[in-house]
Amino acid sequence: MKKILYLLLAVFVLTLAACGTPAAPANPSTTATLEPVPAEYAGKINPLGADAATAGATVFNTNCSTCHGPQGHGDGPAGAALDPVPKNLVELGKIASDDYFFWRISTGRSGTSMVAWKGILTDEQIWQVIAYIHTLK
Repeated sequence: MKKILYLLLAVFVLTLAACGTPAAPANPSTTATLEPVPAEYAGKINPLGADAATAGATVFNTNCSTCHGPQGHGDGPAGAALDPVPKNLVELGKIASDDYFFWRISTGRSGTSMVAWKGILTDEQIWQVIAYIHTLK
């Protein structure tokens, strides 16, 4: 009798596993055309060198990884509950410039959970985070 129950349980588990869930579609907001950077931020270039990424990692892990994930893929534990989900910073980094990142990190984005970090982080810390984002893979 136990063998039959184990067999039925195994068939049930295999059936559930075969159903699975479809892969999540690509986040269209990552691949969409980016908004133009406002004049106040346009043309800004990170004044810090690549060595700023080390300090940026600390700032990122303290303030950003909860939503964007430890590697910036938009898969942080808090990000799963957000709508829209946080950006995949690795993919965004392929199309966004420093001025875009500085603008978005500074001012946040309405309609999302991305808060304005200006006044919480210094400009130097924001540039450090941007340097770190460029190291993510």
